[in-house]
Amino acid sequence: MLNAFKRVFQTPDLRKKLAFTLGIIVLFRIGSHVPIPGVDYRAVQSCVDSVSDSSGILGLVNLFSGGALLQITVFALGILPYITASIILQLLTVVIPRLDALKKEGPSGQAKITQYSRYLTLALAVLQATGLVATARSGALFPNCPAAAQIVPDDSVFRTAVMILTITSGTACVMWFGELITERGVGNGMSMLIFLSIASTLPSALWSVKEESTLAGGWLAFGVVVLVGLVMVGLVVFVEQAQRRIPVQYAKRMIGRKSYGGTATYIPLKVNQAGVVPVIFASSLLYLPALVAQFAGSGTGWADWINNNLTKGNHPVYVAVYFVLIVFFAFFYVAITFNPDEVAGNIKQAGGFVPGIRAGKATAQYLGYVLNRLTWPGSLYLGLIALVPTVALGNFGSANQLTGTSILIIVSVGLETVKQISSQIEQHRYEGFLR
Repeated sequence: MLNAFKRVFQTPDLRKKLAFTLGIIVLFRIGSHVPIPGVDYRAVQSCVDSVSDSSGILGLVNLFSGGALLQITVFALGILPYITASIILQLLTVVIPRLDALKKEGPSGQAKITQYSRYLTLALAVLQATGLVATARSGALFPNCPAAAQIVPDDSVFRTAVMILTITSGTACVMWFGELITERGVGNGMSMLIFLSIASTLPSALWSVKEESTLAGGWLAFGVVVLVGLVMVGLVVFVEQAQRRIPVQYAKRMIGRKSYGGTATYIPLKVNQAGVVPVIFASSLLYLPALVAQFAGSGTGWADWINNNLTKGNHPVYVAVYFVLIVFFAFFYVAITFNPDEVAGNIKQAGGFVPGIRAGKATAQYLGYVLNRLTWPGSLYLGLIALVPTVALGNFGSANQLTGTSILIIVSVGLETVKQISSQIEQHRYEGFLR
């Protein structure tokens, strides 16, 4: 392993990319701790220290921001607005013909879609920043904290506009950081920033588990949490690497005196074809009723039912609804991102065929059949990954931050980054990062 890291730093181009990526990471982490103007930092810290976990309504956004949301810093929203904008545009390509045409135009069309994503990110950032500032002013950001009403001492229109503009500008800066890492650094910039935001909260969460437990000085609970995490990591690595390969054979064609084709390849269909998107969709949708119930206040029957059943991660109703939503969105997302008819048409147009399957409609039906059978174990796997740590560690307080979503993202981004580093080393030395 030491020799592998030595090979990385012996490659000049890769060494420059790593240094650039580390510089962006430092700037990103600094911005995550700089409070915005108009906020009483002492009141914020007092309320943050009184919160034992991030399992509340804004827990998902706080997770993706590396804890910057509850501290109301410049990068409070993190990269989540850009992720939401990208997912929305990806879904709209199926509905809007203009976006579908841009997607098929290649690099030029993809550049326009990226530009639309930036505009939509800024719009979402303004909306989310307004909601965050309004929540902080009303004291609903920390419902059980006595100092919550003092977080924003000046509620004038000018001060509120400055706070919203600062958070929106921070989101634009984070988006720019991600694009810089993708262009000049190592790995996908957006995925790398998500990885950093989540990983930055893990050490403090693990140590809080040790401090809160009384058995064997807290080390027993610490060991149980680490063991569950290692098992989840092993399962994620195993499933994320698994794929079903559909063989494709291309017939030979004579053009003039030269022979073309006659090669064999395959279509890789991953078991988890949807990635982490279904978990994000399900979490976001499940937070909406809790958010409405919080602003509605207690006393109404439906609000009390939501607060008792849909806000606790280990409640049976919450677990059942969350699991069903993950399975549903897994099938939904795979259906809109993988078109068997389009893939079958491209194979037929290139002169290829799946052995034993007729080209055209029969191939599309076969691909759809295989994809449905793969999506079932993939969706169940996502549900288990998202729920098992929450249910198993529900009694450990701060371990609620160690969600299956965070484990899934960390492992997936780590595997993808290692693959990219290995490919760049092979271009210079013809040997991989891990042998």
